[in-house]
Amino acid sequence: MAGLRKILITLLVLVLILLALVFSLNNQMAVSLNFLLFETQPHGVAVWIIMAFVIGALVGILITSMATVRTSVSRRHLQKRLERTEQALEKSRAQNDRAL
Repeated sequence: MAGLRKILITLLVLVLILLALVFSLNNQMAVSLNFLLFETQPHGVAVWIIMAFVIGALVGILITSMATVRTSVSRRHLQKRLERTEQALEKSRAQNDRAL
């Protein structure tokens, strides 16, 4: 099952690369982007769109990894807290057993 999944992901990536190639070949008109303080060199429309897609994907990965690290740190903190609480509970039960 894992082999089939790997093949499907590879095929999907190849199809996306092919679509990006066809898109870039059909959108060759050069445009420059004008920001408030500067203007970029002219590049094809497809280049700008693909760059925006890649930058957006990288920002998404960065945000997701930051959230994952935050969750992992929180989980570790809660795990340590749980272990300390369980040790305190066992210690309290042992003292209660001796008192009875």
